[in-house]
Amino acid sequence: MRVSIITIAYNSEETITDTIKSVLAQDYDQIEYIVIDGASRDKTMSIVRSYKDQISTIISEPDEGIYDAMNKGVKAATGDLIGILNSDDFYVDSKVVSDIVAALTEQEAEAIYADLEYVDRTATNKVIRHWRAGEYEPNAFRKGWMPPHPTFFLSHKAYREYGCYNTDLRSAADYELMLRMIHKHGVKLGYLPRVITKMRVGGQSNMSVKNRIKANIEDRLAWKLNGLTPGMFTLIMKPLSKIGQYLKR
Repeated sequence: MRVSIITIAYNSEETITDTIKSVLAQDYDQIEYIVIDGASRDKTMSIVRSYKDQISTIISEPDEGIYDAMNKGVKAATGDLIGILNSDDFYVDSKVVSDIVAALTEQEAEAIYADLEYVDRTATNKVIRHWRAGEYEPNAFRKGWMPPHPTFFLSHKAYREYGCYNTDLRSAADYELMLRMIHKHGVKLGYLPRVITKMRVGGQSNMSVKNRIKANIEDRLAWKLNGLTPGMFTLIMKPLSKIGQYLKR
C-alpha cells in the first residue's frame, strides 16, 4: 500500500523541520511525501528545499487558505491512503505509518484514526491535552464525537467518490469532511489506540473564544451542507467533550 503524506505550510520556519524529519524517519518504505506551501515569506521554503531529494512533490504558491492547500495536496497525491500532517505537527516515532497500514489492513477499513497529544509550542515534551479518541460507534457524531484530524488517514478512493475539503468553510472543513465520509457515507473506519501525532497548541479553531464560536457556527453549517440534522446537544457536547482531555495526561 502506497501512503501519501501531505504537509501544509505557511511561514512555518520555527516548526517545519520537526514535521519533515518525523515523516522522513518513518520505517515504512512506500511513502510519497508532498509539501504544499502558501508562498511563505520566511525561511520555510529554504528549509523544505534542503530536503528536496527526499520529498516527492513540493508546491509553493499563493492559495485561498489551509483547506485549499489540502485540496492541492490531495490532487497531487498518488497513494492508496492519504494522511495530512500540518507544519505545526509531528509524528511521535518511526513506526506510525507502518502501524497505521497494519491496523487499516487488519480491520479491513477505508479510513483510520488514532490518538493525539496537544503539546507546548516550544517544550514539546510537555503535554497540554491528551485526545484519546476511542472506538467509533454508530451515531457518535451526534453525541459530539469526532476523530483527531491530524491522525486521520483516508483512502484515495473515498476522496474520489465523495469529494475533498469544502473551502467555503474557514475553520471546520476538516470536521465537515470527516462527518461526510464517516457519518453520511459510512466509510468503514478503523482505530489505532495509541498516540501517533503531537500537535502544538494554537490551532486555527482554538486560538481564542471568538474563533471557537466561529468554529461552532461552522460545525452547524457542516451538518446543513450535508442535509443532516444534528442532535439537540451535538454542538454543545462537541466542545464540552474536550474538557476531559486536560485530565488524561
